[in-house]
Amino acid sequence: MLTDARSAAVVAPRRRRTRRRTVVALLATLVVLAPLAWFWAASLPAGSWSVAGMGVPDDGGGPPTMPAMTAGHDGTAGRSVDTLRLPDTVPADVTVTLVARAEGSRYTLNGQTPGPEIRAVAGQVVAVRLVNADVPRGLTLHWHGVDVPNGEDGVAGVTQDAVLPGQEFVYRFRAEQVGSSWYHSHQVADEQVKGGLFGSFVVVPPGGVGAEATALVHLFDGRRTVNGAPGEVTVPAAPGSTVRVRVTDTDDGPMRVWSGTPYRVLAVDGTDVHAPTPVTGAALAVTAGGRADLEVTAPARVELGGAAVVVGGGGAPAPVPSTTVDLLTYGSPAPLGFDPSVPDRVFDYAIGRRPGFVDGVPGLYWTINGGMYPDVPMFMVREGDVVRMRISNSSGEVHPMHLHGHHAVVLARDGAPATGSPWWIDSLDVPDGATYDVAFVADNPGIWMDHCHNLAHPKQGLVAHLMYEGVTTPYRAGPDTPNDPE
Repeated sequence: MLTDARSAAVVAPRRRRTRRRTVVALLATLVVLAPLAWFWAASLPAGSWSVAGMGVPDDGGGPPTMPAMTAGHDGTAGRSVDTLRLPDTVPADVTVTLVARAEGSRYTLNGQTPGPEIRAVAGQVVAVRLVNADVPRGLTLHWHGVDVPNGEDGVAGVTQDAVLPGQEFVYRFRAEQVGSSWYHSHQVADEQVKGGLFGSFVVVPPGGVGAEATALVHLFDGRRTVNGAPGEVTVPAAPGSTVRVRVTDTDDGPMRVWSGTPYRVLAVDGTDVHAPTPVTGAALAVTAGGRADLEVTAPARVELGGAAVVVGGGGAPAPVPSTTVDLLTYGSPAPLGFDPSVPDRVFDYAIGRRPGFVDGVPGLYWTINGGMYPDVPMFMVREGDVVRMRISNSSGEVHPMHLHGHHAVVLARDGAPATGSPWWIDSLDVPDGATYDVAFVADNPGIWMDHCHNLAHPKQGLVAHLMYEGVTTPYRAGPDTPNDPE
């Protein structure tokens, strides 16, 4: 009996300690799991949502405009994106019909990929009728680098609904800016652009630009192609004549372009470089989504990293140069047309990365200003504002940042001011560890995407929006809608 009593006296405290440890462990587990469960639940997508109500409004330190901005931001009032279109009564000078089809793992427009090149003379009105024959999830056309009215921007769930099989949509806009640009789908964009739903769009001045060639560069099945074909594109040219080669990087990463003979960089992202000088022994980095017009003198060979444009017979392939053209100092200064030193609004676009949940899925995701999608900025502006934006990247990867509907000028990189030609961009590579200061005038009302053009990244949260006060949209995205802009 005495032994049993002593055993009970020993066992009871052990049981109590075990229970306490169990309770503590359970509480600790709850402390860890409860926030994770909350973050997981908070990240679950709604059946449908409006971009006008997402994100964290940021007025950039500008003058108070909350009543008007609130009307646009909550989607309950304001001017609809549908009113921001060229009226149907304006006759078209250029009319094109594009019929989209799914053909195996690729997509075609009028039976080809890339789609047909669309060309216009500055000032002409362009009307493009998009017909979806059988692309299952629908598609749109975004005019990359063309500052179209917002209703023509072609972003599913923001400026229109996706064009489903059997449907059609007509885009109408005036081609006002001379230069090289391109069009591509902005519905399930990563899949559809990689699969071939894109084409070249060129606007020339009334007198033309002389001899030229298009080089729409794209990876198909791991092979670099030019205008859909692997290898070389041949351009006839008399010896000593000059040819403008319009290079477009349609892939996710930067592309180095060079020539074994001197060349000039005539334009970047559809905007002329002021006083371009000959380049020898250096490559030009073209941003994903970006364009560059190079002038070469025949015979010449423009190298595209596994493909080439051979002008007037060309020559032997040239080795990759060890140096790169610095567009921050290339060319000569010229007036900007506005004063970025007295901005109305100043924004930060700080790109990072951390673990978390997006759409209920755990992973390592991109962040903007520390927030994870959808808790990312909605940059709020008024029409006419001068805007400065600092884009910084500490995420570990380069990001080609693309703002819809506007061109911005690069003011500085890592604090070093631009000293060359005004470097106007709509697509800008921001390497890891880099900081760029850019500026633009808010002169195109609407709701505009501002995202990474590595098209897998917006799906992972690297997308914000520029929103004008009083503008809203009737369109919605989400699993209960046909729209998936990323």
